[in-house]
Amino acid sequence: FQICFLLFAVLYIVSYFIITRYKRKADEQEDEDAIVNRISLFLSTFTLAVSAGAVLLLPFSIISNEILLSFPQNYYIQWLNGSLIHGLWNLASLFSNLCLFVLMPFAFFFLESEGFAGLKKGIRARILETLVMLILLALLILGIVWVASALIDNDAASMESLYDLWEFYLPYLYSCISLMGCLLLLLCTPVGLSRMFTVMGQLLVKPTILEDLDEQMYIITLEEEAIQRKLNGVSSTVEYQTVELERELERVKSKKTNLERRKKASAWERNLVYPAVMILLLIETSFSVLLVALNILYLLVDETAMPKGSGGPGIGNASLSTFGFVGAALEIILIFYLMVSSVVGFYSLRFFENFTPRKDDTTMTKIIGNCVSILVLSSALPVMSRTLGITRFDLLGDFGRFNWLGNFYIVLSYNLLFAIMTTLCLVRKFTSAVREELLKALGLDKLHLSNNPRDSETKPSANGHQKTL
Repeated sequence: FQICFLLFAVLYIVSYFIITRYKRKADEQEDEDAIVNRISLFLSTFTLAVSAGAVLLLPFSIISNEILLSFPQNYYIQWLNGSLIHGLWNLASLFSNLCLFVLMPFAFFFLESEGFAGLKKGIRARILETLVMLILLALLILGIVWVASALIDNDAASMESLYDLWEFYLPYLYSCISLMGCLLLLLCTPVGLSRMFTVMGQLLVKPTILEDLDEQMYIITLEEEAIQRKLNGVSSTVEYQTVELERELERVKSKKTNLERRKKASAWERNLVYPAVMILLLIETSFSVLLVALNILYLLVDETAMPKGSGGPGIGNASLSTFGFVGAALEIILIFYLMVSSVVGFYSLRFFENFTPRKDDTTMTKIIGNCVSILVLSSALPVMSRTLGITRFDLLGDFGRFNWLGNFYIVLSYNLLFAIMTTLCLVRKFTSAVREELLKALGLDKLHLSNNPRDSETKPSANGHQKTL
């Protein structure tokens, strides 16, 4: 219990600093809204800590298994045993259910509540309204799941099992949420895998090939001075012109900062780090697609390749990877890479573009929505890793009590869709420049058949014109 508490305390502190970094700064006065915001902040921090624990749980279990195999009789690692890991999986599943169905709905309704009409305004009135809304939401979800169960499996035994709230209903409901999370990961991860190249290209310093950075700095400086003179000459009564000029000035300053960073970077950073990172990303992405392709072959020839095909040897009895400790390390790297790619892909989708948190300018409602989304993605990550064959670790606790994991057609279709979508996203990513040039050569560029402003990168050339690569 002490180990679990210490691990969660560390995750909670890190999550608190992350949320406060993005949360909009509120007034310091101790009014009613400030108390409500503080309670919602604590609940959101708890949810984000549970999400981080769900992400770290699978890598921790894999590395613990390899340590127990390497040092079976070591006195200092006796605390690292199967019961501890099994208990951590059960706690992660319990807290995920608690956050998803109780804490986050409570935080949202509590934040939006004002108290029923006719009652005295205050915290108690808002809590009463929130509890009533939670009860109504629970009845609504109960009815939806009941109808869905009747439509899918119209059996008296399955209908009676829903009466047992703890043993059947909540795991069944969480199984449905996990399935939706896996479908969301199926949509986000391939997009994120291709988007990672663009993100890393923005973070790293690119090589300077046939570019004159001094001349570009001179042009940007002249442009900044010209905009500044226009801004000083514009009357304050013409508000829209002032706003446009200020935006243009911020854009020019950002470009100037990037050029200064590229100019100050060393030759090693420009010519070695960027190509090495891009090659590493390409290798990791290709390796993940290769593992999924091999898993598809295993599914076709071996029944034990199914996520629920075998019970597993248990913690510390056998290696989970064919290549031992090295294979386990590669699995952990791929799991973290898939999680980061899924988050990047989630915020790259057009439907969630406005959902991206901004530093010191994110409302509490948007923070709650982001925490719920991260919780769904992180809870589905171990299931997706097991379904795709990234790891052979058999899920413990309520994470492994998903009936759909035993359906051969669902698992096979999931693997096929992941491999096909990832391949198509990568092909589209690396052939976009060639496709743009072909459209220009054919005179079809004005039709905007391949317009992707998110992936396009503009940079000034030596003569000051803009080139889109």
